[in-house]
Amino acid sequence: MSGLRSACAVLLAAVSCAVGAQPPRVVEVQPSAEEVPENLLRISLRFDAPVAEEVLSRLSLRHADDRAIDRPFLPQELWSPDGRILTILLHPGRVKTGLVARETLGPFLVAGEEVVLMMDGQPLRRWTVAPADTEGPVVARWHVSPAPSGTRQPLVVTLDGPIDGRDVDFIAVVGSDEQRVEGQARLRDGERAWTFAPNRRWRPGSYRLIVRETLEDAAGNRLGGRFETSMLGPQAAPRASALSFSVRNDGAR
Repeated sequence: MSGLRSACAVLLAAVSCAVGAQPPRVVEVQPSAEEVPENLLRISLRFDAPVAEEVLSRLSLRHADDRAIDRPFLPQELWSPDGRILTILLHPGRVKTGLVARETLGPFLVAGEEVVLMMDGQPLRRWTVAPADTEGPVVARWHVSPAPSGTRQPLVVTLDGPIDGRDVDFIAVVGSDEQRVEGQARLRDGERAWTFAPNRRWRPGSYRLIVRETLEDAAGNRLGGRFETSMLGPQAAPRASALSFSVRNDGAR
């Protein structure tokens, strides 16, 4: 749900406040790796309870020497339906090259520097800034490590780079019958690895990993489309991607 909280989340938060519960706390920040690209576009915060109040004004982005970065965020809060996950965007005008704001004021982040995300004056996450990522996810470079048949051990997919933390469910597993395998997907290792634990034991056979065409990295690069691509040029139609793998009786890859 973009820009709106569900009525249920607001009600739950109001009830929590009424009974004197502690205010919601941030329990996870993504990107969770130690490095972010200098063209970082998206940051997500997960709270331990639904949030009813505005949060953006409580956030700041600062240099390691405590100098504030001036107005880095787009004035918009993107909330998950349950009111627990907030996604904020760095202002695209300072992220994308060739735009007036970027050319006049420069980028927010510069490779080699350190920045700190703060909330209410307290640090939430510290990152080292790496060079810009202008390529984005390339599914053909991913490595699939199947689990042994007869187990519910997780399938592990090593990605070619970190993806957006909110896109964990943009990847699915289907069997040879083209039916989706139900289970629990997670991201780990700084969003560089995707794991999937099936609800039922793996059966021998052929499978495919299906990747939704709208999967992105935290810099806004999408499969088959780059954030830096000019809107004036021809736009490639987004396409889903797939990787095939097999689960064998002996668990061989």
